[in-house]
Amino acid sequence: MDIDQLRAFVAVARARRFTRAARQLGTSQPNLSRRLQQLEREVAARLVIRTPAGVVLTSAGERFLSYAESAIASVDAGRTALDELGGQPRGAVALGSQPTIGAYALPEALARFHAEQPGILLRLREGVAENIEERLASGELDLGLLNLPVRRLDLTAHKLWQEDYLLAVPAGHRLAKSDRPIALGEAATEPLVVVDGVASTAALVAACEERGARPRIVVEADNLEAVRRMVERGVGIALLPRIMAEAAVSDRMRTVEVARGGLRRQVALVHRGEAYLTGAARALRTTLIAVLARRKGTGRTGR
Repeated sequence: MDIDQLRAFVAVARARRFTRAARQLGTSQPNLSRRLQQLEREVAARLVIRTPAGVVLTSAGERFLSYAESAIASVDAGRTALDELGGQPRGAVALGSQPTIGAYALPEALARFHAEQPGILLRLREGVAENIEERLASGELDLGLLNLPVRRLDLTAHKLWQEDYLLAVPAGHRLAKSDRPIALGEAATEPLVVVDGVASTAALVAACEERGARPRIVVEADNLEAVRRMVERGVGIALLPRIMAEAAVSDRMRTVEVARGGLRRQVALVHRGEAYLTGAARALRTTLIAVLARRKGTGRTGR
């Protein structure tokens, strides 16, 4: 057996679907299936079963999974030892990030990293938190930048900064003229632009319900960049993380501070543990902490 076969099995076991696992590993589904079949022949046991609801591990697969993960960890640790023996990190490092973090917090940090480590190839992958956690656990990603809390117990998190959310409103909106922080309840009657299933939407809905008002959701998008553009066009108002909201202020959009008790998020650097980090990953972690941990995210923004 080889390491690619083991990575294929672990990815399928974690993702529970071949299509998702193939996407995470950057390969085709037929190639992934072929690697897994080769592994099953090597160990002389059926490891997974495909069902309409997804992949199910056999008893042999359940027992073999921890050994496969340990083998991958050992290989990764060996790569780290070789990197350290050479004295200079080398190779590639894969970083996963939630979109609002990657687009607004990473450019400065990654520019510094490239200047300090020009010989390291950086692979940046964006996605939702759940997907990044799975890709970290499977070994596809070395490091991840995520909102806390981290759901998987097998991942280690280093808190970088915390920030509040601001109300983003069209430039001509009545709330844009506010000279004080406002409570979310004051937006209860406004048309809302949201992303389904995220904390900011839950906070807006709860504030409306506390005022006895039904939320007026006019657009439900699948990402905050789309939400921001809708606000700029006057479609409605939205809650955006400070790092994004401050960068997006323009002649079309303004931001308003939310009164005490508003929504906040904590951003962390996440990985599988010290033993799994290659020299390249350690170098990137050092740079990310040095640059991003300086962020406080609590200062007031101009209008």
